[in-house]
Amino acid sequence: MRDIAREAGVSVATVSHVVNDKPGARIGEETKQRVHDAVAKLGYRTNALAKNLSVGSSRFIGLVADAIATTPFAGQIIHGAQDEAWRHGYVLLVANTDGNQAAEQDAIAMMLEHQVRGILYSTWYHREIEVPPSLLQTDTVLVDCFSTGSGLPAVVPDEVQGGRSATEELIAAGHERIAFINTTTASPALTGRLAGYRGALEAAGLSFDEDLVFPTAPEQEGGYEVTAAIIDSGVSAVFCHNDRVAMGLYDGLRERGLRIPDDIAVVGFDNQEVIAAHLRPTLSTIALPHYELGAAGIRVLLGLEPERDDQTYLINCPTIRRQSL
Repeated sequence: MRDIAREAGVSVATVSHVVNDKPGARIGEETKQRVHDAVAKLGYRTNALAKNLSVGSSRFIGLVADAIATTPFAGQIIHGAQDEAWRHGYVLLVANTDGNQAAEQDAIAMMLEHQVRGILYSTWYHREIEVPPSLLQTDTVLVDCFSTGSGLPAVVPDEVQGGRSATEELIAAGHERIAFINTTTASPALTGRLAGYRGALEAAGLSFDEDLVFPTAPEQEGGYEVTAAIIDSGVSAVFCHNDRVAMGLYDGLRERGLRIPDDIAVVGFDNQEVIAAHLRPTLSTIALPHYELGAAGIRVLLGLEPERDDQTYLINCPTIRRQSL
């Protein structure tokens, strides 16, 4: 700053007022221009850390995640948050901790030292968490996770709406006897997607039959293992808890000489492109809105979304129509 003052022939205080655009400073336009010319000539940059300390905040937003950076489809959370932060003049600082608690604490401490505007705390799948106490030292928004009683806002996928949309797709295709392959893992996805499935059936005047709900492991082997029971149930369509389960069901149906969708229609959940777009026939599914989760998390942090009494922001899960209906 002294170099700029010397180059422009002004005081250091004048340089400070100009580069920080201080309100009320009485500085002539010709003097301002000399300072700006000197800044351009010498390549001056403000000391961001020093400025953060003086104003109490920065143009950084932190994102602390367990494993989303290494999970291809969940990585869109980072993309959405980064785009939205940049749109509002902020830069995203990302720490992917791989679930290491010490690394997580160090990352949060570093972000607090840098006076971040706030922190998004995210997990790679929707679940309840215990909030690290250090997050309560700054504005924090939970993304793809929640913590009951914490008072922190949570941006999460609307699991009920997603389950309802999947079932409605099958009903709209003319199916009345529809099975649901659900997970055995306790989670908001288990209860929410089941509630959506049941609600869609009842809204269409179709009876809910508990015998048509098949719990299984939420992976390819789980879908494969319930294939025989699905066929024996006499259903014409199946809503699968996720795309990996649907992939296993595809294998089981193919082995038994059944065709999708001619013999049985199938809808998945998650829209994992590496699976859904490459099965034959391609899989109709419900997308987890990872990009929008990240973007909405930034908006909630910056106060750009209307406040919700329950502090829960549900993000719509869109339908992706392909060839399995």
